[in-house]
Amino acid sequence: MSALAGLTLATKLPAPGVIAAALLGALLVIVPLMLLMRRRPDAFPLLAILALPFRLPIAADGRTVNLLIPLYLVVAAGTLNQLLEGRGRTLTGLSARPPRARSEWVSPRGVEWLLLASVVLYALQGTYSADHAKAAENIAFFYLPFGLLFMLLRDVRWTRELLLACLTAAVVLAVLFAGVGFVEYYRKTLFLNPKVVAANQYDNYFRVNSVFFDPSIYGRFLALVMILLTAVLLWSRRRGHVLRSTLILAWLLAGLVTSFSESSIAALLLGLALLAAFRWDLRGTLYVSVALLAIAAVVLVAAPARLHFGLKGSGGSTNNATNGRTNLISGGLELFAKRPLQGYGSGSFETEYERHSKASAQNATSASHTIPVTVAAEQGIVGLALYAALVIVSLVVLLRGAGRSPPRIAIAAAFAALLLHTWIYADFLEDPLTWTLLGIGVAWARIGAPPAGEHARSRPDGVAPLSSF
Repeated sequence: MSALAGLTLATKLPAPGVIAAALLGALLVIVPLMLLMRRRPDAFPLLAILALPFRLPIAADGRTVNLLIPLYLVVAAGTLNQLLEGRGRTLTGLSARPPRARSEWVSPRGVEWLLLASVVLYALQGTYSADHAKAAENIAFFYLPFGLLFMLLRDVRWTRELLLACLTAAVVLAVLFAGVGFVEYYRKTLFLNPKVVAANQYDNYFRVNSVFFDPSIYGRFLALVMILLTAVLLWSRRRGHVLRSTLILAWLLAGLVTSFSESSIAALLLGLALLAAFRWDLRGTLYVSVALLAIAAVVLVAAPARLHFGLKGSGGSTNNATNGRTNLISGGLELFAKRPLQGYGSGSFETEYERHSKASAQNATSASHTIPVTVAAEQGIVGLALYAALVIVSLVVLLRGAGRSPPRIAIAAAFAALLLHTWIYADFLEDPLTWTLLGIGVAWARIGAPPAGEHARSRPDGVAPLSSF
């Protein structure tokens, strides 16, 4: 199941004293962070990257919920810093009117308005959802704080040095997380998520999840970091960078393999293919990609049952090979067919899937593991059209004009890989990585690529040249 899907609100509010203590503790963290950001304008993006992966288990009403509390604190400090500096644009975020012409929509401003429209529509469709609490949770804990994260990252004065510093922070985290995964794999025990521990008892392989509560979310993080680091390797002119990047990539690849996340491996391959197309040749990359896909298909079909691909042997089927996702997708499509216009309401997939398919609560899931199907079931044609518009405009904005800018190429490749991962797994706007990549990508798209050889000191905004890493 998705790492973010298990979040549920407590049925009883904590005692006033507990709330007061929590607020006081938050202020004791937020105020120093805000003061640091006032002294160091580049502190916010670095702190945000460092806080992205960490979810803290919080006990509430006899249950444990996993919240991105470190990221919330960083975003709160960044927002408060912007308020004190009087930067109204960061908090209002958008111009007075939405784009009107088609060219205005296919622009960074169009991405911003489509994100806002997605949040508003999700909130409106939560009013008729069968699971109001789930819709409210997603808005309160994901959409709103991540929207602030997007706006803050969008308005950062990005330079080559700052971008590399953020990537270095992400790489260090990924290396450490992979190390934790190796320990888990060696000991055949997990530090977190008892549901995965129980599932591993029945699988023919052991899946690690490091500190992410979910092997696929762990694999997604490693895959995206590997894509960004590969971009540095491909465009770097320093031999030392190439050697270090190669060694780190080998370490991270081994960590990704121990997660046994097929969706993460597919995302990684797509991201690498896009990098190769920009670095060398689009046609050649297509030929190689098609050939590899054909070879993979032959291997899957011809492989014996003892390899445990799930297509052959006892109980062999596409549903078994995809860990039950085929049934989830078909069930989601059935829900869409029954209410195609407006859907069943935001956050209602688990409730409606259980109701219509007669599945037990244990077998129900909060998503179809294919985001377009989940959106179609919950939000109908209206939500699906808005989702498609957001995806298409975001890809165009990130890819258009990126050929002369390796940082933009890296961000676009990572976003495309994340998008594919959501089509095979879950969590699109519920994942802070989506908003982070879009925020940074929109900022760089607004900067654009300078003429070749232009030096950062000659630019009024102080942005470093984008011709290489």
